[in-house]
Amino acid sequence: MTEHKISIDHIGFLTPGNYASDDPLAGLEQTLRLLEYGERLGFASAWVRQRHLEPGISSAAAFLAAATQRTDRIQLGTAVIPIGYENPYRLAEDLSTVDVLSRGRLNIGLSAGRPPHVDLIGPLAFDGDWSASDFSHQRVLRFADNLRGAFLGDEHTVIKTPFGPQRPRLQPHAKGLVDRLWYGGGSLRSARWAGENGFNLLIGNVTTGEQTNDFFEAQARQLETYRQAGGAEKRVALGRVIVPLDGANASTRRRYLDYAASRHERTLTPQGERRTLFASDLVGTSEQILERLLADPILPHVRELRLELPYEFEHDEYRQILDDVFTRIAPELGWSPTKGEAARTLPANPAAA
Repeated sequence: MTEHKISIDHIGFLTPGNYASDDPLAGLEQTLRLLEYGERLGFASAWVRQRHLEPGISSAAAFLAAATQRTDRIQLGTAVIPIGYENPYRLAEDLSTVDVLSRGRLNIGLSAGRPPHVDLIGPLAFDGDWSASDFSHQRVLRFADNLRGAFLGDEHTVIKTPFGPQRPRLQPHAKGLVDRLWYGGGSLRSARWAGENGFNLLIGNVTTGEQTNDFFEAQARQLETYRQAGGAEKRVALGRVIVPLDGANASTRRRYLDYAASRHERTLTPQGERRTLFASDLVGTSEQILERLLADPILPHVRELRLELPYEFEHDEYRQILDDVFTRIAPELGWSPTKGEAARTLPANPAAA
């Protein structure tokens, strides 16, 4: 890749949405407050994971519907929804509703493939035998087609409704949402598919080692593959786990450092049959983190950075991390308040844009 100067104009964050199993309301409420706090700071986007059988957000659509009513400007996103358990039509209805409620702020990140825990969840999600279910990229394409708002049937197809005869199509139609679809790419195949099919690309601190043991080399190949396959003009958001020590007290600093140490061994060699590669967590002072970010060979080739918050931390710790990243680190990566405001600016009437 040709060398470029780092110039980040979009800073977002990804939160796991943790809660105690015996008190989910408290944790979900704290996560909503974290999104409000991120908006007040000036973050351009806030993303949530969708994970099943864990004390976290199991329905991104339901959670983000609530978030639309607690925020005004910050973009909202899913990173990612494993589409294997989802009905592409019903998911399109739900997320179109969220986008309308948000006034056009929703970004949808998806992944295909056999979903996690399918031996346990599959019989429940599919009412029995799930083994013949389609977990391929075609499921993602069907979802995207549903968002386009084409009328169903032919030009003569009309349904009776309490509002009179209507030509049927998915409602509500969220104009422009299909252009805010993202694919979670972690392999050459997924990066190529995303580029060929016009999806924006989410890449993070986990990737597949294909003919290399070097995380950055593998990710650089994926980014190059994506752009050559048609993604040159699309958005790419890079995720990194960043945990500054600056605003933390002594005990919290030790906790952060212990967290990083506990995850270091997995970064040394490829893990498992898929040769999964992990980037090192960026834990240290802002100066130390900036030194490592400025040496990150992927960062100069993207304009959007996504701060990935760890699972194990507390709400006050997440706030401290957001504050330190936004005030101490983001400006040194080429971000400015003007860029941040431009990234968050929305038309007065997105549906008419």
